[in-house]
Amino acid sequence: MQREEKQLETLIDAVLSRLNDLKLSIGAMIHKIETEYEVINWPTFLDNFALISSHLTGLSKILAHELGPPLRNLTVLPLQLSQERDEAIFHLTESRIAIFAHDLVPDYLRTKPEPAAEQRMLTHEQKANNMVPDTAAKQVSQFTKVISHVYDMVNKAREEWDVEASSRAGIQQTSNIGDTHALVAAVGMGKGLVPDSGSMVPPVRPTMPTGPAPATQTGKAPSAIKTNIKSANQIHPYSR
Repeated sequence: MQREEKQLETLIDAVLSRLNDLKLSIGAMIHKIETEYEVINWPTFLDNFALISSHLTGLSKILAHELGPPLRNLTVLPLQLSQERDEAIFHLTESRIAIFAHDLVPDYLRTKPEPAAEQRMLTHEQKANNMVPDTAAKQVSQFTKVISHVYDMVNKAREEWDVEASSRAGIQQTSNIGDTHALVAAVGMGKGLVPDSGSMVPPVRPTMPTGPAPATQTGKAPSAIKTNIKSANQIHPYSR
């Protein structure tokens, strides 16, 4: 009897250790998905998933080797029920269970599904057993086609993402931000432009007609109309 109890304790310790590792791995993966969803990549996700899978495999091996008495042959019974808060249970269950009362024990120590869920499962099982083999084969074939189509779409999208990522990595820089700013400043505000004295064209001066120049105001262009101005000492024909 003592030997079986020791084996049971060893088995429970091994199962609890593996379950604790599994819980930590799941928690770490959920934390990465919630906080690093913008930078997490597919290989990192697969690594975390592989770690969870390894913990599940190790747990299955521990239960399959039967280091102690089979757990399926054991029954868990509550030794004490209370309506008051139990700090020991609260700490042991990591703040999930505070009271071990009569209405909660059937849910916490349940080894079978709830009656409503169990009835629904039995209904589905009976429906599946009564299905005609040809109909079941057609449904399986149709479901397989849908899965294959989705799988092809995912693979195609992944290939396009890989090609796009590789093309982005290979693009060489063809511009300089400093030169761009200097060009915009030169075109928009003339900053940095220096006039070339050798290329300046002298302004064209208009030619005036021969003879006395008419009186013009300062700043106005000379008139192109020719005038004949007589001298002041000429005798006016209508003078007295």
